[in-house]
Amino acid sequence: MLRRTLLTTAALALGVLGAGMAQAQEKLKACFVYVGPIGDGGWTYQHHQGALAVQEKYGDKVEIQWQESVPEGADAERVLTQMALGGCKIIFTTSFGYMDATNAVAAKFPDVKFEHATGFKRDQPNVSTYNARFYEGRAVEGLIAGRMTKSNKIGYIGSFPIPEVVMGINAYYLNAKKVNPNVEVSVVWAFTWFDPAKEADAAKALIDQGVDVIASHTDSTAPLAEAAKTNGAVIGFGQASDMAEYTDGPRVTSIIDNWAPYYVERVGALLDGTYEQKDTWAGIAGGEVLIGDITEKVPAEVKAEAEKMRDDIAAGTFHPFTGPINKQDGSPWLAEGATAPDGDLLGMNFYVEGIKGDIPK
Repeated sequence: MLRRTLLTTAALALGVLGAGMAQAQEKLKACFVYVGPIGDGGWTYQHHQGALAVQEKYGDKVEIQWQESVPEGADAERVLTQMALGGCKIIFTTSFGYMDATNAVAAKFPDVKFEHATGFKRDQPNVSTYNARFYEGRAVEGLIAGRMTKSNKIGYIGSFPIPEVVMGINAYYLNAKKVNPNVEVSVVWAFTWFDPAKEADAAKALIDQGVDVIASHTDSTAPLAEAAKTNGAVIGFGQASDMAEYTDGPRVTSIIDNWAPYYVERVGALLDGTYEQKDTWAGIAGGEVLIGDITEKVPAEVKAEAEKMRDDIAAGTFHPFTGPINKQDGSPWLAEGATAPDGDLLGMNFYVEGIKGDIPK
């Protein structure tokens, strides 16, 4: 009798232990690959806020893992392979330059889901893509820049000459030009996503050209820090994150990339079995692109105008690329009243008429 009781107790203990192990094994591992450090104050910081939102939403149902400052190229493929081997069930690759590595590793791990930010290749059935309509925020910035420049010279710091950045430059300039026909835009290419020293140098170069409003398409707060040295002569915008620490300085508003809803949705779909491959391109209307608080440095009438543009974009009654618009060489692109097709924007490799200089190859 004692032996049977002991055996029963042992069996129960093993059953409890086995159930606990099964629960631990069922925890979904969601992993994130970042091009910069999570403390960059911009792009990567905001992606990491999305990752933390996943953890907060699903608690002990998920485990999140991330790797910072992964170079685009062979290093990315190595990191992705390690994550897949390490039990990651869904991997978010958060920079355009991870596109080929994402698809290459996805082919080797068909049971792992891969999500690539700002890319367009879905060569494997387990690869989805997601993007944000950053150009909508650039249009709002452009309106403010066109209204507030005193020199009629506005600037833009480009990272790499990919369609996302080129369409941002075009949206910024076109919507500044609409409210200020005398405005000119200068573009300085930093050829980096995150390098505060290079970004600061780019901002200095623009300021030396007489630019008094700077937008940036890089990931650190360095351009705002550089503008802050001008004692109010130069204003700028938060990029990817709010960069609110510069609210009392040069920052007049910001474009905030709100990735949390998408990350929560995709991990949730994997948890409940409804996950499917898809391509997503959301913007202001979907809450993926947010316009930060517009400060008192912006005149009330300009603030109202910018907020109306934001709301009209959300309502679908205004498109930042509405014709007539010509290409830089003067050839027609959009006729009067026509709006840009998504395919044209996603493959944009030209400046619009009025922008000087060439797009680097």
